[in-house]
Amino acid sequence: MSKKFDKRKKVVYDLICDDLYTPMKFKELAMLLRVAKEDRDELRQILESLEQEGKIYLSKRGKYCKGHAKRLTGVFRASLKGFGFVVLDEDGSADVFIGEDDICGAFDGDHVEIVLTKEPEGRSREGKIVKILERGLSKVVGLYRMKPGKKFGFVIPDNQRLDQDIFVPVEKSRGAVDGHKVVVELTSYGENGKKPEGKIVEIIGHLNDPGTDIMSIVKGYDLPVEFPDKVLRQAERVAKPVSEADMNGRKDLRDWQMVTIDGEDAKDLDDAVSLVKDGENYILGVHIADVTNYVQENSALDREALERGTSVYLVDRVIPMLPHTLSNGMCSLNAGEDRLALSCIMTVDPSGEVIAHEIAETVIHVNRRMSYTSVKKILTDHDEAETEEYRELVPMFERMQELSGILRARRKKRGSIDFDFPETKMILDENGKPVDIRPYDRNVATKIIEDFMLLANETVAEDGYWQELPFLYRSHETPDEEKIRTLATFINNFGYSMHIGVNEIRPKEIQKLLTKVEDTPEEAMISRLALRSMKQAKYTVENDGHFGLAANYYTHFTSPIRRYPDLQIHRIIKDNLRGRMNADKMEHYRSILPEVAKRSSEMERRADEAERETVKLKKVEYMQAHIGEEFEGVISGITKWGMYVELPNTIEGLVHVTNMTDDHYEYNEERYEMMGMHTRKVYKLGEGLRVRVLDADRLMRTIDFKIVNQGGAGDGEE
Repeated sequence: MSKKFDKRKKVVYDLICDDLYTPMKFKELAMLLRVAKEDRDELRQILESLEQEGKIYLSKRGKYCKGHAKRLTGVFRASLKGFGFVVLDEDGSADVFIGEDDICGAFDGDHVEIVLTKEPEGRSREGKIVKILERGLSKVVGLYRMKPGKKFGFVIPDNQRLDQDIFVPVEKSRGAVDGHKVVVELTSYGENGKKPEGKIVEIIGHLNDPGTDIMSIVKGYDLPVEFPDKVLRQAERVAKPVSEADMNGRKDLRDWQMVTIDGEDAKDLDDAVSLVKDGENYILGVHIADVTNYVQENSALDREALERGTSVYLVDRVIPMLPHTLSNGMCSLNAGEDRLALSCIMTVDPSGEVIAHEIAETVIHVNRRMSYTSVKKILTDHDEAETEEYRELVPMFERMQELSGILRARRKKRGSIDFDFPETKMILDENGKPVDIRPYDRNVATKIIEDFMLLANETVAEDGYWQELPFLYRSHETPDEEKIRTLATFINNFGYSMHIGVNEIRPKEIQKLLTKVEDTPEEAMISRLALRSMKQAKYTVENDGHFGLAANYYTHFTSPIRRYPDLQIHRIIKDNLRGRMNADKMEHYRSILPEVAKRSSEMERRADEAERETVKLKKVEYMQAHIGEEFEGVISGITKWGMYVELPNTIEGLVHVTNMTDDHYEYNEERYEMMGMHTRKVYKLGEGLRVRVLDADRLMRTIDFKIVNQGGAGDGEE
């Protein structure tokens, strides 16, 4: 900064420090200091500089005061619309809204320091970023663009939250050509009005090469693909067949009738189930692969698994948490082979209550590997060939269906919320091109497994809680009252109501609402809004209960091949079963579990985002082959820039207001409606529409629709 600037800065600071100074707004300060209009930008810079140094702060009324405002820290999350939010480090604090002008050059993912500028009652707090503590982003994946003869190129980031291209000098382009997808390492973040700059460190492939699109997402989320050699060697060493020594001291369940039930293409089978009746009670066995027998604490395998946190299921591949030798081999409960397991054996009475349970180290032998489709054919379709093929197992499947119904009814009675959204089933050809997209079938068999796993997870969590073991719980907090009140106001438009107690929101109320809207046109939309009003489930060391399941105790115990928390829970259970849970062990677990919970929650979110992104990408690619075609759909969302329409195959696209050509449409925020100003035509959520596909943009991952037969200019064939 120039001496002149520093001199003026001192004058401003001295004025604010004067005993006679009363806090003033920017305009008042400018008038008092007689700053000409053309010099007011410099005054603003001076005030911002003093703010960043912590010498002055802006009060909630927008007045400049001497001293240091309370500073908060957190992670900046940019939105696609220019503004963003800071997720505070203070656990449980609400996010702080950051306006476009208050971002201070922060990138999505940066760890920042903020001051609060507004705390309006009943609305989000607002703030301003004053310091970037640590950059969250060092590498960016994007599309390289270069004009012939130029000495530089640009990388357009895939991450749409990064709204600036990255400048790359030709000598740092690593020979990339126009159209390459690349990884660029940032060398400058674009301070003082300049563009961010970087150097290309990896060329993923050309935009149109098969697999480049998904690999770009893998790199963009920094998902680890290859396992280090050390980890692979260790997996090979430990993956030995089950020996007599391994079985010593274990409960031998090899003569129990049991099966695995999974999707046809599943390879990591980590749960088997058994069910017999004892009088009127059911003896349900949930048998989970004993992965900890092979993955010792703090081994190279264990550290890698914690680093990954979870397996990631992308549309064309699985990135496993553990090497295939274990995940598809010795840890997979393959039919016809002896396997080590950790079993939760529950005695369930006719009302669905667990009246006794045992958790034990076992050795099991799965009779048959069943698929969801096959069990559905037996139980729902009464398929003769399938029933004959698995004749000896049919009575057990019928018992399972019976118990599943009892458990589901019991959960419903206590208020458990069942969001039955269709997941997307995607069929790709050998080049990774989507050839079919349809809703994933949730049938009788998927429900049986879901019900049994939920019960085992609850039973194990309650057992750990009452034994006062250091533990990892799967917690789902009560939603914010403000969000639920917004939902309650909205559903009034459709003639529904919700009872919200004073400082108390019960899952039963949300469940009742979902029951009321079942099979109505607005069902999907109200279910979505109810889901959005919920908090995200996460891993915690305290037992905070699970709001969505209306469960007092819940954990993740049933998938140790693909989720680290389950693996960690198994270790704790085994130490306890073997009498090793002494004071030192308790202290050891208490010291490591908070970090395991935090890491696992973060890795789960990363995996979910990457999975959603690959699905979104393939949906756009699928619709590129259907431009100009017409489909029936339902309005699934309304915003001021247009209406989202969802097709029966789960694909969603936008009818932009500029493509609604028969009138000028305005968005009514309170009623979630779009209304024509002249015709008074109203579009509501949940309404059916026929749309034509206008465009599908793979780079932006957007699909554009136009309403068919809407009339008005430009409604001819595209």
